[in-house]
Amino acid sequence: MKLPWQKSDSSTDASSSTGAGSTAATPEMTDAVEAPEEVKYPKGYTPPKGRPTPTRREQEIAAGVIRDPNAASSHQAAQRRKELKKTLSKEEWKEYKRKEREENRERNREYQKRMNAGDERYLPETDRGPERRYVRDWVDSRRSFNNYVMPIALALLVVMFIGMVAPLVANVLSIAAMAVILIFFIEGIMIGRGANRAVRAKFPETSATGFGLGMYAYSRSTQLRRWRTPKPQVELGDKV
Repeated sequence: MKLPWQKSDSSTDASSSTGAGSTAATPEMTDAVEAPEEVKYPKGYTPPKGRPTPTRREQEIAAGVIRDPNAASSHQAAQRRKELKKTLSKEEWKEYKRKEREENRERNREYQKRMNAGDERYLPETDRGPERRYVRDWVDSRRSFNNYVMPIALALLVVMFIGMVAPLVANVLSIAAMAVILIFFIEGIMIGRGANRAVRAKFPETSATGFGLGMYAYSRSTQLRRWRTPKPQVELGDKV
């Protein structure tokens, strides 16, 4: 005899079978769920970067080519440094200055590297323009006596000191020095005129010729090749 609150065996079996059935249905339902298909983009499609592309002016400001018009003035920057120093401890201030020096050195190295490579964005105004670049290549591809102006100038200083001890030797060396200076002068005129002729032949419609361009060519020829800025982009003997 079963009391009213007792469950029958059939109901128990049915509930157990129902529970087992629901448990067994879980992996089937999981398998039935399809994985989302991978989105295929057309060929040449570039996904958005999530940020706008910087303008050329913004890139030049970041590279230090031009000054940021919104940047603080020197007085404002100095005032900010004073306020910052008050908020930092002695050790933190030393670390801040060390990092600042490293950033300045790295910025100067990058600036010098670009200038040596002839990047006109980093060159002074006197070195810019296709005519000036052509003159640099024209001078760098030629050997001249003026390339040794600086070593000979040091030798002349030695001659001056020798004159205090041996006047006769100094007199002979002085005559030789005057002859060398005359050669420098004559060759300088030839370099200036030759550079102007070459520029007029390369750029027939240019107006960037004359005494200024000739002096530019002469001054570069008087520098040692390894000390020239921008660095030579051609080898000696190359046809420009």
